[in-house]
Amino acid sequence: MRTWGSDSEEDRSPLLGEDDVAQGSIQRSPPARVPVCCSARYNLAVMALLGFFMLYALRVNLSVALVDMVNSTSSEHVNRSANVCPDHSLPPIVPHNSTGKKYEWDANTQGWILGSFFYGYILTQIPGGYIAGRIGGKLLLGFGILGTAVFTLLTPLAADLGAGYLIAVRALEGLGEGVTFPAMHAMWSSWAPPLERSRLLSLSYAGAQLGTVVSLPLSGLICYYMNWIYVFYIFGALGVVWFIMWFFLVSDTPQSHSTISDSEREYILSALKHELSRDTDVPVCAMLKSLPLWAIVVAHFSYNWTFYTLLTLLPTYMKDILRFNAQENGFLSALPYFGCWLCMLITGYVADLMREKLNFSTVVVRKIFNTLGMLGPAVFLLAAGYTGCDYTLAVVFLTLSTTLGGFCISGYNINHLDIAPSFAGLLLGVTNTFATIPGMVGPVIAKALTHDDTVEQWQIVFYIAAAINIFGAIFFAAFASGTVQDWAVRTNKAQGS
Repeated sequence: MRTWGSDSEEDRSPLLGEDDVAQGSIQRSPPARVPVCCSARYNLAVMALLGFFMLYALRVNLSVALVDMVNSTSSEHVNRSANVCPDHSLPPIVPHNSTGKKYEWDANTQGWILGSFFYGYILTQIPGGYIAGRIGGKLLLGFGILGTAVFTLLTPLAADLGAGYLIAVRALEGLGEGVTFPAMHAMWSSWAPPLERSRLLSLSYAGAQLGTVVSLPLSGLICYYMNWIYVFYIFGALGVVWFIMWFFLVSDTPQSHSTISDSEREYILSALKHELSRDTDVPVCAMLKSLPLWAIVVAHFSYNWTFYTLLTLLPTYMKDILRFNAQENGFLSALPYFGCWLCMLITGYVADLMREKLNFSTVVVRKIFNTLGMLGPAVFLLAAGYTGCDYTLAVVFLTLSTTLGGFCISGYNINHLDIAPSFAGLLLGVTNTFATIPGMVGPVIAKALTHDDTVEQWQIVFYIAAAINIFGAIFFAAFASGTVQDWAVRTNKAQGS
């Protein structure tokens, strides 16, 4: 009798591509599993989760603090729309702490401050991926987050010196953070067995959403009860503490890990032995001609346009359009990312289940999850622009938009490891270089389009983001692949690039 779990050739699901087996994307007879609890690979995932928690906490705290740093009279303007929402928030529980310094920065200056991080971030993506592939990602990722923490501690001083200094410090923070995702992808290429890939990467990268969830409301509370400068001092200090833990507790590869069990080491190495190339040359020409790689580039760029637009400007939208006070702002701005965090954890497990137990092919799983993770956010983002002053419905739609984006972690995001595990760090550096452009120009464009903070102007911002998301979903569905590409498994340098 035919069953879904059968390993025989004739029982293989038609959804399972032959190339998945031939190229090693799915092991038909994998080594015996080793326990998850206390395993080295899941310990790495937890430490990575904490690292990306700090990474995004350090990145997004300025979005909330900036609202408190700017003198409100310097950015006030006359609303020309009849659809401006009236004030509805209750008075804050405690009087606002107004002892922090205020700066006379207009909307354009604020846009450049919010976007400046990405001018440094874009420069170190490809170098970070290349270096991580050569020497390992542990120290690269660790020092990247440490550098970001140190410059975060210097942020109040830079703001006091002037907007130009603050922009420079934020750009330097971006330089440090730029190496982190490529470095982590390079580490997972040596640590993540193919049939556990979705859940391991989802767990580690979900830290970014969790950091956003905690940082946004906590930054708002710190601004309210203390002073905005402590936002940077507290998170910067925590980043230094994380680096010390990371330095002593993780290793670049299973071979170099001091406490990993022999059975787990053998399990990981056996699962990956057919996927990794022994050639250190980078096949540049083949990569440039690879449609599956360009499918990831387009999807990554498109997803990040919506993600970064909301990440940097959602607190402003909550304050100026939906009229929530600062205490409410932090919590409500974090709510969408809490939903995305849960979605990433659940979908990572489901994606691996579909591949391992239901015999769906890798490419089918990636396309299903990527489509859901890009079309869903586009639909609800557009809907949020037409809720008028229905505050509850607006928050629900914005939350659903960001939550559904969590499906993409098992779509384009992990696809680097599917098509070229040996070059996963470099590939993420390449795609994230393109995907950083939305973070650079998105806030500037959005601020330019919303000078009067009217509902109609924000609708245009949402239209642009949704259209880009839809295009990315279609392109990925048309050209993505789930198999290791020929150029990624070369073992003979004479084959050329």
